[in-house]
Amino acid sequence: MRITLVRAALLAAKVGLILNALNALNALNARPAAAAETAAAAGTTVKIDNFTFTPQSLTVKAGTTVTWINEDDIPHTVVATETAFKSKVLDTDDKYTFTFTAAGTFQYFCSLHPHMTGTIVVVPAGGGGAAP
Repeated sequence: MRITLVRAALLAAKVGLILNALNALNALNARPAAAAETAAAAGTTVKIDNFTFTPQSLTVKAGTTVTWINEDDIPHTVVATETAFKSKVLDTDDKYTFTFTAAGTFQYFCSLHPHMTGTIVVVPAGGGGAAP
């Protein structure tokens, strides 16, 4: 029984390493133009799936509400590195919204999986970016 548990633990660790490697390869193969198209199409919604925030960077006008939707099959969070916002743990299909009232650059991450990162760039309401 003990040998089986050790083998299961080793297998789980290998699967985790393989998934991380696949995510890194996907990131390397992503085209910048495709990322820009995704950001434009997504509007003010950030999708959480496959241990990734999509789009990873989003530009919006001040006053815009951004919604993160967890489409992954495991829990995630959305936490600003400068404490501007912090979600509860989001289970599958849960949503978190935050209204950006001031211009600035807001970096965020998943506190459960810190390698997951994203950025919201907020421009003044009269500047460029997505409409609120």
